Amino acid sequence: MITKLKPLLINKMTNRNIFIARFAAIAGCLILSIASLDAQKKQSIYKKGWIDFNKNGIKDVYENPEAPIDARVEDLLSQMNFEEKTCQLATLYGSFRVLRDTLPTANWKNEIWKDGIANIDEQANGVSDPRSRLSFPYDKSIRNRQAIQRWFVEETRLGIPVDFTNEGIRGICHDRATMFPAQCGQGASWNRELVADIARITAEEAKVLGYTNVYAPIMDLARDPRWGRVVESYGEDPYLTGELGLQMVKALQSHGLVSTPKHFAVYSVPVGGRDEGTRTDPHVAPREMRTLLLEPFRKAFVEGGALGVMSSYNDYDGVPITGSPYFLTQILRGEYGFGGYVVSDSEAVEYLLSKHRVAADSVEAVSLAINAGLNVRTNFTMPQTYILPIRKAVETGKVSMETVDSRVRDVLKVKFWLGLFDEPYKGDEKTVAQIVHSPEHQAVAMKAALQSFVLLKNENSLLPLSKNLKKIAVIGPNADEVKNLICRYGPANAPIKSVYKGIKEYLPNSEVSCAKGCDIIDKRFPESELYKLPLDEGEQALIDEAVALARKSEVAILVLGGNEKTVREGYSRSSLELPGRQQQLLEAVYATGVPVVLLLIDGRAETINWADRYIPAILHGWFPGEFTGQAAAQVLFGDYNPGGKLAVTFPKSVGQIPFAFPFKPGADSEGAVRVSGALYPFGYGRSYTTFEYSGLQISERTIPADGSLTVSVSVKNTGSREGDEIVQLYVRDDVSSVTTYDKNLRGFERVNLKPGEQKTLSFRLTPRDLGLWNQENKFVVEPGTFTLMIGASSEDIRLQEQFRVE
Repeated sequence: MITKLKPLLINKMTNRNIFIARFAAIAGCLILSIASLDAQKKQSIYKKGWIDFNKNGIKDVYENPEAPIDARVEDLLSQMNFEEKTCQLATLYGSFRVLRDTLPTANWKNEIWKDGIANIDEQANGVSDPRSRLSFPYDKSIRNRQAIQRWFVEETRLGIPVDFTNEGIRGICHDRATMFPAQCGQGASWNRELVADIARITAEEAKVLGYTNVYAPIMDLARDPRWGRVVESYGEDPYLTGELGLQMVKALQSHGLVSTPKHFAVYSVPVGGRDEGTRTDPHVAPREMRTLLLEPFRKAFVEGGALGVMSSYNDYDGVPITGSPYFLTQILRGEYGFGGYVVSDSEAVEYLLSKHRVAADSVEAVSLAINAGLNVRTNFTMPQTYILPIRKAVETGKVSMETVDSRVRDVLKVKFWLGLFDEPYKGDEKTVAQIVHSPEHQAVAMKAALQSFVLLKNENSLLPLSKNLKKIAVIGPNADEVKNLICRYGPANAPIKSVYKGIKEYLPNSEVSCAKGCDIIDKRFPESELYKLPLDEGEQALIDEAVALARKSEVAILVLGGNEKTVREGYSRSSLELPGRQQQLLEAVYATGVPVVLLLIDGRAETINWADRYIPAILHGWFPGEFTGQAAAQVLFGDYNPGGKLAVTFPKSVGQIPFAFPFKPGADSEGAVRVSGALYPFGYGRSYTTFEYSGLQISERTIPADGSLTVSVSVKNTGSREGDEIVQLYVRDDVSSVTTYDKNLRGFERVNLKPGEQKTLSFRLTPRDLGLWNQENKFVVEPGTFTLMIGASSEDIRLQEQFRVE
């Protein structure tokens, strides 16, 4: 019986399998058909000359490229619901930062950004992805952002595109992009055209990669060298910082990108120069704040038209900036006419609750921020931690819908200005490999590296060194360093060449050897800065090895200073001495009697008093970037004459701080029982040649309060080498209603001169250069005499004249 039933059972099972297979095939076809229809529906939003973002088949005003931006903004705003509006007020940090996914998933329909998001920061830039899973090759990075953008356009109700933001203070912050000197090195170049070129390249690489908003420049003043972020500042002077930063703003925005200067405001002078967990309590008077710390930002907004700005997380006079209507509305929008959107620094909103304690809970914190003028919150947390409290704040009456609409309106206006509603998929896969890190871009990076070097001392013209030297020792913790010269805010995986390798390749016929000598910091740093600690066996062995190498060499080049272990965000110092065992190493090598050249690679001023007294030649490189080694070799051996100048004052002692240019009368005077004067003053820098100044002329001896005048001066290369001189113009208001500074930088020009060559330079002084903030807190030009000073540094004044304002 079982035998008879077996064929029947097999036949029934076969029929069942055939049915299942046919059903699966039909279901599969149905799924494919639905998917095909869905794809067709999504594709159908792309019309000729416009995109149907809201998928209604009608060209709404906001979808019309020909409509005015304001009209498009208002039309879109009128169609947005409450949830969609609040989602335009937060940042989503990119993959490997906060975003868990690398590409859109089905679950995104359940995430808070199903209703949109303001911006996505650092997406696929490689900084937090050492394996370059998303960032390289470059076309992979572009496709990643475009896929995410496509999801927001096609899968959200109104299709509002994302603003892809990224850092850009020393080249666009992307895997294997072109790396330039740190911003402190750009400042030491004193070269507007160079900074404009750096900005152009940053913009070209950002644009071809598909980024739309660059968080640059940093307009903070490096008023305290202990502060960790001095490395990211152009310098300590508002005019120099403002002029260089202005070049960055203009170049970025001329390429259709948003420039977001940071950190607004009064951020760079935390109490005692302390960063880390302090970041509060700047002791700055209101007039000083206006004259010094706000002036570079004014220039960025009023003259540069920057459409972005990052609010800082410090307070001023007890009021946190990110919760201050005075800064974010009255000054920024009212006085400066800012028309873009304000993004917070990371955790600035949360600090209202956790650090400043001016809010009792998150709802109150976000209410303070958005009512003050903040548009978009950024933090390393999911965006709902801000968006949900905003919704609660509106529901409880702490924030009005009018305020929400106003903040969203700013964000949308920037997105329309960026062209995101006309072409949301930015980046060019076809050309990206030819543009990013191109030979032309690398050539500018090399030029910038060379121009950032500052010669501090050159006794008996020890430099440049002879290329005929047979044995050269390159010694120090920075001699063969690469890894810790890469900045988190700069390109990842940059091909930096160390100083040792640069010299070795530069002099193939010489024996160039390297010894580390010591680490940048010792095992008990910074405790070791408080009292003398004996060298351990390993430390003594490293120094002995370096000394032995020096004894066998004709010259010892000591490469000391700092790196990412000593100077960066969150790395403020309580001493400015060479860290770790570097001073012991320097003294031990000097004691050999071999000629010593000290090359400092660092991002801050150092109190190198012993070196200044005993070491014959001292050169400073301000983290020169990917061409550190090649540039150092050319400068040390004479193929390039260093022409950089200090953008910060070098004090003799940390006890002098605050000690930064410009100085009020008597602020840098001598004292009987204290150290006096600068080790190296602002604007200082030597050369392998000499320069002579002559023929100072002014176009007018008397001008009205709203008048301008032209200043001209001739400078001549009187030495035997081609070189750059940085001519500096200073102005003093001789008698004023409030105490003003002894010298105010009001002009500078870097000029290249061949031996015997002379050039005449011209400077234009306007009312803005001559005014002050009076006792009524108004900016005015007061009548009286003014003194003009032309020189090679703030202390090396060569010529001067007077004129009068009536």
